Amino acid sequence: MTVGALRVRLYFPENLSLKEKRGRVKSISARLRSRFNVSVAEIDDNEVWQIATLGVSCVSNSGRHANQLLSKVMDFIEGARGDAQVLDYKLEILHALKGPETKWA
Repeated sequence: MTVGALRVRLYFPENLSLKEKRGRVKSISARLRSRFNVSVAEIDDNEVWQIATLGVSCVSNSGRHANQLLSKVMDFIEGARGDAQVLDYKLEILHALKGPETKWA
């Protein structure tokens, strides 16, 4: 099993309140879930009204597939018209529960 994890820090220059930020984060999260079937959560900067840090994850049987999927997620976020500017991101692929030695309880 392979887990892909993406941490994205976004800047919303037009936001004037936390309520506005939460609406934009909710919209981006819903589009990512719908389009890419990934898990999305706001993981940091919860009380900062112009910055959001999102965690995006997927589970796959291939590290290559997880990497490609999360790269497409990044392309989608960067191409979103006017929603947010990407300040920073980090993508990691984690390999877990490999091989037949894994015992299920």
